[in-house]
Amino acid sequence: MSRGPVGVAVIGAGVISDQYLRNLTAFPDLKVHAVTDLVPEVAKSRAQKFGIPEHGTPELALDHPDVDIIVNLTTPAAHVEIATAAVRAGKHVWSEKPFSLDRTSGLRLLKEADDAGIRLGCAPDTFLGAGLQTARRVIERGDIGVPLTAQTTFQTPGPEAWHPNPHFLFQRGAGPLFDMGPYYLTALVQIFGSVSRVSAVGSTARVTRTIGSGPRAGESFGVEVPTHVSALLRFDSGGSANSTFSFDSPHTRVGFVEITGSEAALSLPDPNNFEGELKICRTGDSEWTTIAATGPADGRGMGVLDMARSLRGGAPHRATGQLAHHVLDTMVSVSESIYAGSFVDVASSAPVSRPVPEDWAPGEATV
Repeated sequence: MSRGPVGVAVIGAGVISDQYLRNLTAFPDLKVHAVTDLVPEVAKSRAQKFGIPEHGTPELALDHPDVDIIVNLTTPAAHVEIATAAVRAGKHVWSEKPFSLDRTSGLRLLKEADDAGIRLGCAPDTFLGAGLQTARRVIERGDIGVPLTAQTTFQTPGPEAWHPNPHFLFQRGAGPLFDMGPYYLTALVQIFGSVSRVSAVGSTARVTRTIGSGPRAGESFGVEVPTHVSALLRFDSGGSANSTFSFDSPHTRVGFVEITGSEAALSLPDPNNFEGELKICRTGDSEWTTIAATGPADGRGMGVLDMARSLRGGAPHRATGQLAHHVLDTMVSVSESIYAGSFVDVASSAPVSRPVPEDWAPGEATV
């Protein structure tokens, strides 16, 4: 088996690539060989910023002999196309969320990768961070009793005020449900297990939005998806959750995740972050008690690192394609419920990932 850093190439040099590359180039167990994009000048700029030797179009990444993992940071509509091309090139794939835009293409991708012996991973990897892993340890040792219910809230005025190219966030495959839902739903699935049934309502406050910053400021575009979603989730375990995802609120309130157990309530950190404060309120108490988060919190790219180390060690990686597909299936079911006005069953399931050890050290060379 090969030793030394695992070779990586990035496809998609947009806004999120900056966060990924900052970390991927800092992890000793990874070697970023190339940054690629359909716009080569954008790839060149990112590569030069992080001292990456090669840049160009996606074909460079797919054909590169030293690349083991493709990091797919394209727009949601291109995720399956790029991941499929990578699988056919014999590369393992880490994709940004969502896994796909529909169940059929996601299942087809899972099967093709499985048949080829290729690993698929998908964001979010925030659940690997200190915040949510500490919450998991608190729950698994019984500090809140049996987890019963959850409430989550993500509400903002929308990303068009700050994002220079926000149009895709209001197209099919995005909106607050598909853009932010993966963080909250992945966290809930790690605690309660697979979702079995959903019901939801949705609305669209404005059919057009206006870009508020950057070179396209003042330009308007159409909205294709619900911009406010309220969902009720039922889990195989019997637990339930109420979740709100909104781009329509003048008042920003994000990162709210509260788990109610038979003995206590637990307030989790923002599932879009890798660290954060936890609080517990036990039955009979009037105040919350703070719990310090422990473990690694190195940011986006931890899932890629976990995949690389798991490849070398022959262990299963944690943020799997199966988990991401189940989250996608849940979101599609929520969307279907909005239009059907009834409960929708979720057919897929996902394994709960292995815990991340508190001493797991992204900054150490281990392979």
